[in-house]
Parts: sequence; C-alpha cells; structure tokens
Amino acid sequence: MPYWLAFALAALAVWRVTHLLVREAGPFDLLAKLQRALSRTVFSRLIACFKCLSVWVAIPFTFFVADQWVERAVVWLALSGAAILLEEQTTGPLIVEQGVDDELLRRAEITPADGEPPPGEDARPG
Repeated sequence: MPYWLAFALAALAVWRVTHLLVREAGPFDLLAKLQRALSRTVFSRLIACFKCLSVWVAIPFTFFVADQWVERAVVWLALSGAAILLEEQTTGPLIVEQGVDDELLRRAEITPADGEPPPGEDARPG
C-alpha cells in the first residue's frame, strides 16, 4: 500500500474513533454511559476534549503507517493534527428544523457581523 494512502486511511480512522468516543452516544447509548462513567474520574477532561483524545487514539495507528521509531513520533503527531483539522472542518453549529413529520439537522450558516467580510475573505484593503 502506498505510504500516502496508509497515512490518509489512518488519519480518517483516528478522526472517526476520536469523534465516536467524544461526540457520539453509540449503539444503545453505550458510549454515553462510558462518557458519564469516565466523567467522574481523572479521565474526565480526556473524554470531553477531541484534541486531547486524538493524541492518544493516534498512537496505535502510527504502527500501521510507520516502521521506525523516529518516523512513528512524527506520524503520531501528524495523525492527531490531521484528525483535529478534519474535526474543525466538519463541525459547526447545528440547528434543528422541525417540520410536520420530521426533524432535520442542518449546519447553521455563519453570517458576518456588520462591517466584517464574509468568511474566507480578507478584511485588509487590496
């Protein structure tokens, strides 16, 4: 398997596992129960922080990508960083729209305040 593909797959896996543990309830609310149980321990901050947990989740995936110890150290941090970047790009405020027969979750559109440029545009004069 090409190195870049192994890294990309590992980065997606780190994001998925971390997201599952921090943000989801899981089947039968098993992960929610785990989160509540850990919230009463020294691991409470770890299970509530995506960035913190991604560092630890990335460790086993480094062995999938890298063979040498120095390379593993760099890949470890890079996988955590990639997962954090994915999380920041895929999360945003959600709004619930209630209709007659359904509820839809949609991402809220961020509108700039008066006098501010739209997101992604530079405010500095050309």
